[in-house]
Amino acid sequence: MQKKIELAYDFTKQAKFYKYRPNYAAATIDMLVALVRRDHSQIKVADIGAGTGNLSIMLLERGCRVVAVEPNDAMREIGIERTKGQDIEWVRAIGVDSTLESGAFDWVTFGSSFSVMDRREALEESHRLLKQGSYFSCMWNHRDFNDPFQKTAEDVIAEFIPNYTGGVRREDQKPFLLEQKDLFDNILYIEEDFYFHQSLEDYIKAWRSVQNNFWDLETKEGVELFEKMIAKWESVLPKEMDIKYHTRCWSAKKI
Repeated sequence: MQKKIELAYDFTKQAKFYKYRPNYAAATIDMLVALVRRDHSQIKVADIGAGTGNLSIMLLERGCRVVAVEPNDAMREIGIERTKGQDIEWVRAIGVDSTLESGAFDWVTFGSSFSVMDRREALEESHRLLKQGSYFSCMWNHRDFNDPFQKTAEDVIAEFIPNYTGGVRREDQKPFLLEQKDLFDNILYIEEDFYFHQSLEDYIKAWRSVQNNFWDLETKEGVELFEKMIAKWESVLPKEMDIKYHTRCWSAKKI
């Protein structure tokens, strides 16, 4: 099982760059916590694909008890260091086979991780972990393409990769969730805009945290392509930016 985990979820090279990505919009997390907390004095959360702990930390700050599931050793080690001394347990496992206790959780969350695994299997595992009537949530931060900085950066990507897409993480999750009525219902969608200040240097580092099929930084060709995009970004973007993002979150209740 350990070898399978490492092969399927190898974000080792990206782990150190995750700190340059914007975290989720605070009011969105506040609203979700309020939704879940109606029936629970303390919320026990399984944060699946917790990465380096970005969402886990926001949940801890709101008084949740967190079990963070993360298969990648490099990311998990960073997360453990960041959350040292807090009410959190880190578990080395994959999202569709978390090894956690059935029916023990008030909330199951996926922060940018739902799209990197089989979504049906992830929902089945979430259903197993949750208490009756409790919630599943998946969320991502999306770039606002109407923002002038994001539009300029996106035009550079399109110049070098005309067929570039954001994949499943960019899709509306509601149609998929509507097909899973045997597991979840009462779908709730939240979208919140926010601005994130970044230097151009950190913006480029945040892109190094991305793993995709368009530029593989493990190959010479991928490195060359990415360096061409960096050079163009450096020529058209300012040194400091307030960049607009959206946090988009879909939640549903276990039936």
